[in-house]
Amino acid sequence: MAIHRTCDGVRRRDFLRAGALGLSGLSLASYLRMAEAGQVSSNAPAKAGIFIHLAGGPSHMDTFDLKPDAPAEYRGTFNPIKTNVSGVEISEHLPLLAKCADKFAILRGVSHTLGAHQLGTEYVNTGTRPLASLEYPGYGSVFTKETWEPSDLPPFVAIPNSSQRPGFLGVKYAPLNTNATPRPGAPFSVRGISLTGGLTVAEVEKRATLLKDLDTTFQGLEKDNQLLDGLDRFSEQAHAIITSKRAREAFDISQEAESFRKQFSDDPFAQSCLLATRLVEAGVGFVTMTLGGWDTHQDNFTNLKERRLPPLDQGLSALLNGLDEKGLLDSTAVFVTGEFGRTPKINSRSEEGGRDHYPRCMFMLMAGGGIRGGQVVGESDDKATMPKNEAISPDDAAATFYHALGIDHTKEYHTDTGRPITIVRDGNVIKELIS
Repeated sequence: MAIHRTCDGVRRRDFLRAGALGLSGLSLASYLRMAEAGQVSSNAPAKAGIFIHLAGGPSHMDTFDLKPDAPAEYRGTFNPIKTNVSGVEISEHLPLLAKCADKFAILRGVSHTLGAHQLGTEYVNTGTRPLASLEYPGYGSVFTKETWEPSDLPPFVAIPNSSQRPGFLGVKYAPLNTNATPRPGAPFSVRGISLTGGLTVAEVEKRATLLKDLDTTFQGLEKDNQLLDGLDRFSEQAHAIITSKRAREAFDISQEAESFRKQFSDDPFAQSCLLATRLVEAGVGFVTMTLGGWDTHQDNFTNLKERRLPPLDQGLSALLNGLDEKGLLDSTAVFVTGEFGRTPKINSRSEEGGRDHYPRCMFMLMAGGGIRGGQVVGESDDKATMPKNEAISPDDAAATFYHALGIDHTKEYHTDTGRPITIVRDGNVIKELIS
């Protein structure tokens, strides 16, 4: 198991042991109470969303916003290379992404002021600056509320887990965590969906009947309890998923054709990207993934060159190309971001130096779902210390992502106490990104 701990002590796990959900339909029902059906958006350019969190905060200057003419103490040791888009250059250690740069947009000069991992993570996973008095819902939870219709597939899946929480919407909008990443060539089972440990469909049927009897017995109790809201409905949905061949096969990457699988490396992140394409194709509405280890206070260049950039380059390029090959890129909005950038000036914490937290300037990537790829939006100054012109905020990126998903970011929700809350408190759609 690889565990990444950021400098402030927050753990970032790329590979977690399986087991968030139990083996029975009863425990899956507990999960399903965390997902509420909403209304289908008929005008959504995208029918699904994929969010990738680069946990720890990647350096913008060594990835998608290089400054080769800056002083040596800023520019570092990496060189830019040309992409398949005229005039757009990225890091030499992202050669596969350079070949498909026409499929994604680069946001430069993204800026905010939250330099702590947890606060920055909450900000970019919700699109709203965190408040101590209120937890905002993540993108996947909002998308689930707005678009999901009951079916035999979970609406929101996190591989292996997610920083996105349902917030004030309630636990019924939480994701199904796989708690593991797939392995190449092996069936991937998720506890609570796969019938493992000797559990049979007949036993599930018996348990569903028992649960129905219990629901009738305790009907009327705890009417206002979030955890019990919609118990009968979600018990039925749990039964539908666990007995569904389609649901079990959706998670089985070994069923993909070898000609398609071979473009995804054996790296856990690339295999997670393969699973994400399969889930979206099957009908899952929203998928999150996490690629950690970007907290490069020391040995920044070695860490990036040998450990961080290769899996990002291979996995993300395969994801975009794979979605395109399946005809899914136009209907799937993709959003990639860390919680902040890193200091333009290299520190002296190690022999080769590192870069520290830096929210004033960072990058984000967006693709698919009506997002116009093959362009750079925004610009940083000559040393990538701040936006050159008007800054792009995480709120603006969130408004744009929601727009691509067919969701009005100004829509108002209400907490359980009646407090009115807009989905994104501030922020405007970035018009240059919309096709």
